[in-house]
Amino acid sequence: MKLCHVTIQTANFNEEIDFYTKYARLAIQRDMRPAGRNMVFLADEKGDTEIEIIERADATDSGNANLSIGFVTEDLDALRDTLVEEGLEPTDFVSPMPQVRFFFVKDPAGLNVQFM
Repeated sequence: MKLCHVTIQTANFNEEIDFYTKYARLAIQRDMRPAGRNMVFLADEKGDTEIEIIERADATDSGNANLSIGFVTEDLDALRDTLVEEGLEPTDFVSPMPQVRFFFVKDPAGLNVQFM
């Protein structure tokens, strides 16, 4: 069984799209806005697991302290530096084992996003 998508409902629709396209380097694979729905699906490539973003005015905080989604990046240090420069407040680096290193940052909907 393959994971199809993760849905994020948010009042910050455009900011959410910008976050995932800019920092996770995802691209819009399916865009429902031309059909009158503020909903997009983003992924690295067509056929990959997608992030579904749906605009919902009353969705003020999609965060849960016990939930995160994770992405692998080619330059972890540069990405963290960029996030700091842009005021997004990533956590310090975590390294539970010598070969593993990551940090977290909240997306505009309040969801914890892990970059490793």
